[in-house]
Amino acid sequence: MRETCEKYFGSIEDLRCQCDVEHKLVDVLIIVMCSVLCGLDKPEDIAAYGKEKISFLEKHFGITKSPSESTLLRILNMVNGKAVAECVVKIMREKLELSGEIIAIDGKTICSTAKQNRVQEKLHIITAYMTQTGVALGQLPVNEKTNEIPVLRDLLDMIDIEGKIITADAMHCQKDTAGKIVELGGDYVLGLKGNQGVFFDEMKSYMEDCIGDKNIVVESARTIEKNKGRVEERICYRAPDIDWFEGKDEWAGLSAVFAVRRIFTTKNGVSDETSYYIASQNYTAEKLLWIVREHWKIESMHWILDAVFSEDECRILSTNGQITLNVFRKSAIAFHKSHVSGLKQKTKPSLKNSMLKSLMSDGHLLKVIISL
Repeated sequence: MRETCEKYFGSIEDLRCQCDVEHKLVDVLIIVMCSVLCGLDKPEDIAAYGKEKISFLEKHFGITKSPSESTLLRILNMVNGKAVAECVVKIMREKLELSGEIIAIDGKTICSTAKQNRVQEKLHIITAYMTQTGVALGQLPVNEKTNEIPVLRDLLDMIDIEGKIITADAMHCQKDTAGKIVELGGDYVLGLKGNQGVFFDEMKSYMEDCIGDKNIVVESARTIEKNKGRVEERICYRAPDIDWFEGKDEWAGLSAVFAVRRIFTTKNGVSDETSYYIASQNYTAEKLLWIVREHWKIESMHWILDAVFSEDECRILSTNGQITLNVFRKSAIAFHKSHVSGLKQKTKPSLKNSMLKSLMSDGHLLKVIISL
């Protein structure tokens, strides 16, 4: 792993005056990587980890000295966050399995980067996520959420989507985005909402008419999940035909429109909502329902960033520092997910438990790293 880190991190420009450098940039990034693998991502915790684990770091990574918190902060603020993110993504691509056909793309705002009443200073990062293996294939920062649409198209140019299915929310249900995906050899399943005006209204009315008419055969698929007193029912309805839609040819590859109805039952009552989607292939209702469920995994990953790492509580305000820590968090989730999934035991630990074991046991951390 030291060789892999040097291979990629060594290409990052170190802007410090080399005559005063006490800690190699590669060494600092390795300490950050190991700390985050142990569930630690606050500067003070990373600095404490480096000092406490210096024997482990020297034995396995050749690191003989760990930076103080102030030095660590200066380096995180100075180093090019986008360059670090590109390197970490390359490490994930090299070390983790890239099988699967679904690439979910979604954005997340790190609220801690915003000062009070300064919404425009929030850091928003859009990520391309291989749902079946948990690997972040690429990511790009955007200044404001309204800029996410063109950034997604830039992100598509950074990854290989040929033969893959791209999923994204309704913000990205755009003709140019659909065209870009098809041009690059991929397929798409995109959320459809009122931002598409007449298109949405016509498809919503058509789907409702088809579902409500007993004389029209509508292919459907259903799943029911029960978890801790919560019952979640999902029903997918695929439109029988969309050739009647006059604007069909304006959407590259448009082949199917479908709806997913979600019924949630808890002790507090029942909620019932329906979402609409478009697809570039006329998949079965069962597969369309599966694809929509797969997209949920990137939202789950974003939830883990907050629930496990408390990302929004990290008080680093620099864009470089936040981008760097964000991509290390994503890699930690992917590495532990890969390790846990490979365990030959019926009851497998949670990602949080695996991170805690890595903190308490150097041997477990090495297993996570070596198993990659």
